[in-house]
Amino acid sequence: MTLETTASLDADSLQRLRDLDPSGSGRLVERVLGAFTASIERLEPQLVAARAKADMRTISHVAHTLKSSSASVGALELSKLCAEIEEGVRAEAFTRLEEPLDAMQRELHGVLRAVRSLRSAT
Repeated sequence: MTLETTASLDADSLQRLRDLDPSGSGRLVERVLGAFTASIERLEPQLVAARAKADMRTISHVAHTLKSSSASVGALELSKLCAEIEEGVRAEAFTRLEEPLDAMQRELHGVLRAVRSLRSAT
């Protein structure tokens, strides 16, 4: 895997993952990115359905679930949006969540493209 990344992923975060498996023999980065991809593919439809029903509990769950895993793979903007949404749900600021939720969904798609690109480069 090259050190080159897309704009959606932080190179330092990815390097920290690589440093945990310096030889690459454990395929740690590939396994983490694979699990992250599967997580997005599972959670994004849940987010769409929850938004359609204004299900704040599920929206909060999706945001919470993606927040730290996003940060660990370098999707820092996605992680930040997840934290903002999670806080908005806690504060019951539901009317102010539309824009961050739209941004989160756009970022989810961009991050998924970036992760798939990295995975195909290996």
